[in-house]
Amino acid sequence: MKEFKGAEFQMIGIHTPETAQERVVNNLESAMKEAGLSFPILVDNARQHWNAWGNTMWPTVYLIDKEGYVRSWWMGELDWEDAGMQKVMQSRIRALLME
Repeated sequence: MKEFKGAEFQMIGIHTPETAQERVVNNLESAMKEAGLSFPILVDNARQHWNAWGNTMWPTVYLIDKEGYVRSWWMGELDWEDAGMQKVMQSRIRALLME
């Protein structure tokens, strides 16, 4: 998210693969490079984080404040069927940065 570059904002990912091909870390690294993703991504091949967070679908997005509290989340693609959640999440990030 170029808009937040330089802000006190950290984006991380947790990759929980569905297929054997997705479990190969080199494949993930190639996909990240191709997509231009430079934030850290934890590989959760054993689904420990997936289970701990109670996730039920890919992707799930969480916004966590400076104190470590989950303030917002969305399960599923942010703009699935024009849901408009990418803009909503960006607005929520801006609000959290102002706190």
